[in-house]
Amino acid sequence: MSVFREDVLAGKTAFVTGGGSGICKGITEALMAHGANAVITSRKQERLDETARELAEKTGRECLGVACDVRKPETVEAALDAAIARFGGFDIVVNGAAGNFLCPASQLSYNAFRTVMEIDTIGTFNVSKAAFEKQLRARGGVIVNISATLHYGATPLQAHAAAAKAAVDSLTRSLALEWGASGVRVVGIAPGPIDDTEGIARLAPGPIRDQMIAGIPLKRMGTIAEIADLALFLCTPAASLIHGETIVADGGHWLGGNALATLMGG
Repeated sequence: MSVFREDVLAGKTAFVTGGGSGICKGITEALMAHGANAVITSRKQERLDETARELAEKTGRECLGVACDVRKPETVEAALDAAIARFGGFDIVVNGAAGNFLCPASQLSYNAFRTVMEIDTIGTFNVSKAAFEKQLRARGGVIVNISATLHYGATPLQAHAAAAKAAVDSLTRSLALEWGASGVRVVGIAPGPIDDTEGIARLAPGPIRDQMIAGIPLKRMGTIAEIADLALFLCTPAASLIHGETIVADGGHWLGGNALATLMGG
């Protein structure tokens, strides 16, 4: 049972990139379950259609899936236009589209590094800027940027993703400073290891998973529902003074290093 009033986001519309699966699907479900309609985007329309149907059935709210590549501003603008056409606008933007994989920096291709930067960092800017220009400048709203803790120290095999998320955190602060006067709150969430996600399945198999859990002070991974509840909180009036901040939700994991560093002798 939710600790939030079920209609706390009534009348709102959320635009969520990466909403077809994983953490951002969970965030979308939480927002919809508390009164919002939603537009979800990713590059695969078939997955979006399936997810949109599932979320609408679960929550009783409307969900529209629109294929979009956040690296391409024209597709971002088209997706936002679809949100405006269907729901009359949007009030919440969640930047969750991301790319990641394990790779030593010495073996990381120029193209691979650039691609992750384009999806995570440039994609976050593209969506935020287009949303601000199309509606948020005039009507206010909330932008939630999904980050990570990889760059708080240093994480081996993650130079690309760490650099991208460090830039996302910087964007969160800069946009908060510039857009606050327009009634736009810009905040971030930095999840730690979250169970039942594609990221953990690919990035922390077998013994790495066990080492990772051993290094978390709470001795467990987080859940998608916990990150979704945090995102929901940040979109409610209860968080109206939180601005420019990226909130860590990792059970204290970043305080003591990580499993990859341990396995590599770090």
